[in-house]
Amino acid sequence: MSQLETAMAMIIKVFDQYSGAEGNNQTLTKGELKTLMDAELPNFLKSINDKNAVDKILKDLDDNGDSEVDFKEFIIFVAALTCACHNYFSQKGSGK
Repeated sequence: MSQLETAMAMIIKVFDQYSGAEGNNQTLTKGELKTLMDAELPNFLKSINDKNAVDKILKDLDDNGDSEVDFKEFIIFVAALTCACHNYFSQKGSGK
């Protein structure tokens, strides 16, 4: 597999690893999202330093209003976070 195919497969695997622990295996509940973020994005949560960060993120991600994050909503989050990191490191690397 190519690097991009491997990355895509890993994103799917991470979502599947955390979804369904509390019910529907096609979505992440607030608890599942928090567990995923604690394990997979620990530095991101530390940098936010907000007790209600997961609540706010869930509210922003929950496009269909079901109080859960489906795979499409999760991918939008991963893409937005990846773009923010790309911008940050591009600026940092260019001396801006």
